[in-house]
Amino acid sequence: MPGVIALDAMGSDRAPKPEIEGAIQAARHYGARVLLVGREPQIRAELERHAAAAGLPLEIVHASEVIRMDDKAAKAVRSKRDSSMRVGLRLVREGHASGFVTAGNTGAAMATAKMVLGALPGVDRPALAAVVPTALGTAAILLDVGANVDCKPENLEQFAIMGAIYFRSIFGTRRPRVGLLSIGEEEGKGNELTRQSFQLLKQLPLNFVGNVEGRDVYNGEVDVIVADGFVGNVALKISEGIANLVRYVLKESLRATITAQVGYLLSRSAFTDFKRRLDHTEYGGAPLLGVKGVCIITHGSSNANAIKNAIRVAAEFSERNINADIERELASIPRATVST
Repeated sequence: MPGVIALDAMGSDRAPKPEIEGAIQAARHYGARVLLVGREPQIRAELERHAAAAGLPLEIVHASEVIRMDDKAAKAVRSKRDSSMRVGLRLVREGHASGFVTAGNTGAAMATAKMVLGALPGVDRPALAAVVPTALGTAAILLDVGANVDCKPENLEQFAIMGAIYFRSIFGTRRPRVGLLSIGEEEGKGNELTRQSFQLLKQLPLNFVGNVEGRDVYNGEVDVIVADGFVGNVALKISEGIANLVRYVLKESLRATITAQVGYLLSRSAFTDFKRRLDHTEYGGAPLLGVKGVCIITHGSSNANAIKNAIRVAAEFSERNINADIERELASIPRATVST
C-alpha cells in the first residue's frame, strides 16, 4: 500500500496512545509510511514505549497546538494556526502526504479541511460518508453523516453523485443502487427537502431506487443512502448505540445460558464473528467527500484498530484517485432546477 499518510496524533480522546499503536499496526500490516503530526515530546515518549516501532516508516512532524473536543470549531480553526489538524492538512495540500486522518473534533476537522484544501469544482458542500454493514454480509454507504446540518436539494444531489462514485470505487459495483432516506417509500413522502431532492435525484444518470426508510439502511437492498447531515448523523449514532446494546445483551445471555465447554466454545466463536461484523473500527473512518485532497475523520473514541483501518482507507482513497472521478462526473451533470 504505497503513499504517505499524515496522522493527527493528538486527536482522539486518549491521544496519542491509540494513534501511535494504530500507526505501528498500519506500518507493519500495510507498509504504510505515516507522518505523526502533533506535539513531538508526547509523541516521542509514546513511541519509545513500543519496541515494535523500531525500523518502521514512522516520522514525527511537530505541531505545537491541539484542537480539543470541547473547542468551538470556528474559533479554534482561526486561532490555532499550528494545530495538528492544520499542519497535517497542509502536508496534504503541499504534496508531502497523500491523505490525512484524524480522530479529533469533527466540526473543526471539516472546517479546517475546507479552508486548507478547498472544495472540488462543482461541490458546494463536502459530505461525510460512513460505511455500514448489511444483513447480507455486504456494506452500504450513508451520507451525509454530520458535515452539513442544514441542506438544500442541490446539496443532496451532489451527495448522491459523490456517494455513488465512492461506492463504485471501493466495492467495484458498476451501478450502485442509490436511495433517499425518508419516512416512506412513496415519492410524495417526507419533508420539503426530501420531496424536492427526489425530483433532482430521479433526473440523474444514477441507479436511483427512490425513497428508502430507516430499516432499509441495513437490509442490503440499497448501496448508497442519501440524507442531510442532521438526519444522517442521528441515524448513524442510533445505529451504533443499538449495535452496542445487542452485543452487550448477547454476551450476557451467552454467559448466563452456556454451561457445556464445547457449547461455550462454539457460541464464543459465533459471538466473535458477530461482533466483528458490527465493529465500526473495521471500517476505519468516514471520508470527507468533495474536498481537494483526502481527509478521513474517525471517532474520538477510536482504538488502535480504527486508526489502522482509517490509514488504510486514506491510502486506498488516494490510490484509486476517487476525487478525479467525482470532479469529472459532477462536471458532466447539468445543473438542474427544482420547481416549487
